[in-house]
Amino acid sequence: MEEKVISKAVISRLPRYYRYLGELLEDGVERISSNELSSKMKVTASQIRQDLNNFGGFGQQGYGYNVKYLYTEIGKILGIDRQHNIIIIGAGNLGQAIANYTNFEKRGFIIKGMFDINPRLIGLVVRGIEIRGVEDLEQFIVDNDVQIAALTIPKTKAPELADRLVKAGVKAIWNFAHTDLVVPDDVVVENVHLSESLMRLSYRVCSMQDREEKRAKEKAEKAKKK
Repeated sequence: MEEKVISKAVISRLPRYYRYLGELLEDGVERISSNELSSKMKVTASQIRQDLNNFGGFGQQGYGYNVKYLYTEIGKILGIDRQHNIIIIGAGNLGQAIANYTNFEKRGFIIKGMFDINPRLIGLVVRGIEIRGVEDLEQFIVDNDVQIAALTIPKTKAPELADRLVKAGVKAIWNFAHTDLVVPDDVVVENVHLSESLMRLSYRVCSMQDREEKRAKEKAEKAKKK
C-alpha cells in the first residue's frame, strides 16, 4: 500500500497544535472540541479536523478530543517521543543562545557538542558543553550517534561544513546560515533565515500602515466635502 503523502502545510501546523495542547494539559483540561480548539488557535474547526484526519483522526463525535492522548500522538507523529542527538556548528551568540534553550531537551533534542574555528571560543563551556575545534568533527559525530546539526556560521563556510556533516552521516541540518545548501535527497534541511522572516514582518507592518493611512485620508476627504 502506497504511503500517504502529507502536505508541508499540514506538517507546519502540527507543532502549533502540540504547543496549544501542552498548554491545555498544564491548565488541567482533559478534553476539547474542535470548535473550542479553533477559538483558541484562531483557525477554523474544519481545518483542524482535516489536518488531524490526515493521520486517521483522533476525535469522537459528541466528545471531542482527549487532550492528553492527542498531545501524545502528535508528539509521536513529530518524532519528539524519540531522542535526537544534535551538534551546533558555530558557537557565537546564536549558537550559544540555542545551547542555552533548555526546552529543546524536554522535546527529546539532546545537544551533544558545540564546534567553532575561533580559538578564543574553543575550550569555553556552555551549559556543561565544551566548545571544540572542528578538526575532530567527523569522529565526534560517529562516536555520539549525531543525527542533526545546527549551522550557525557565516554563509561562506556553510557549504563546506555541510558536505563534511553529510559525509560523516548527519541526516538533518538546521540551517541558520544565510545560504541555500545543496545536499543529497536522503538529507533533510530546515532553513531558518532570520533576515527573510524580518522582511516578511516588514511587509506586513508596512501594508497595515498603508491601509490605515489610506483610510485616514479617505475619512479626511469625506469630512471636507461636508
